[in-house]
Amino acid sequence: MNVKMEDSWKQRLSPEFEKEYFKNLVEFVKNEYATGKVYPPGKLIFNAFDKCPFDETKVVILGQDPYHGAGQAMGLSFSVNDGIPAPPSLINIFKEIKDDLGVPVPKSGNLERWANQGVLLLNATLTVRASEAGSHQKKGWENFTDAVIRCISEEKEGVVFMLWGKYAQDKGAIINTSKHLILKAKHPSPMAANSGGWFGTKHFSKANEYLLNRGLSPINW
Repeated sequence: MNVKMEDSWKQRLSPEFEKEYFKNLVEFVKNEYATGKVYPPGKLIFNAFDKCPFDETKVVILGQDPYHGAGQAMGLSFSVNDGIPAPPSLINIFKEIKDDLGVPVPKSGNLERWANQGVLLLNATLTVRASEAGSHQKKGWENFTDAVIRCISEEKEGVVFMLWGKYAQDKGAIINTSKHLILKAKHPSPMAANSGGWFGTKHFSKANEYLLNRGLSPINW
């Protein structure tokens, strides 16, 4: 099956494209795009991989679903297009970065600048129906993104995995903790973050310290 994806990822993930679950997933997704409003735009489904090649991946931030509001989703977890107001979870991410590193809250919620530095912004589910959170869960995307995480865990060393909330932490069970840094926190959504366990976790400085200790350049958050 011919899937358009950045070459370094395609080489490693191509076995998944031939599996029955993925073929069924493709048919489901094609039908959804043909019959209704689905996000992100089709050409951006694999944007996280296109913006952050395998060999350059230093940090993985695992989200759940793409945003389901008009103009928001652009294929990178937690990120929105330029000119789109930052959603509440992203606002809390920026607040924590400011508290942790003193970095001013940016005007744009577009996180391509992180992806270009080696941050894989991966959602567990890569598509969603408009205004229907979770509508494409349990259709096969989770199998595929498990394969992505397993690939990184097995083939790389010294990657920082940021797992925010129970969903991401459960999915992170397949990561080899002896080879990688696992940072866990509450989800940055307001309900979870305001109950404690998000603010003050200092994940961004911890990630940079770990990268520097391994002789890698830190992320300009």
